[in-house]
Amino acid sequence: EVQLVESGGGLVQPGGSRRLSCIPHGFTSRVGGSPIIWARQAPGKKSEWVSAIYGDGNTYYNHNMKDRNTISRDSADNTLYLEMNSLKPEDTAVYFCAVPRYTDFGLEIYDYRGQGAQVTVSS
Repeated sequence: EVQLVESGGGLVQPGGSRRLSCIPHGFTSRVGGSPIIWARQAPGKKSEWVSAIYGDGNTYYNHNMKDRNTISRDSADNTLYLEMNSLKPEDTAVYFCAVPRYTDFGLEIYDYRGQGAQVTVSS
């Protein structure tokens, strides 16, 4: 059974940084296999993908947030990370990791997704 578990959410001041973690229990990234993505959903808004990483290590970013986020994976234990910098109040959202079914991440169709971690950017 695959279970994605996020951690690291919390309150951050504007301009601050936060690192989120995702442990993908029962899922192993493989070369040629499905990526794992980070996505977020703000209250009353459609979810949007933030970043993706494939089994071969290739990474992709939503162009709207590319310069402020870094996705990475610890090959030792498969933990996924999202480092977020220069956070703004509009970054406030539930951030979750997911295994998308299709390469068009905007379809928001996932084979697996975690419950998410709340990140609130406020002074």
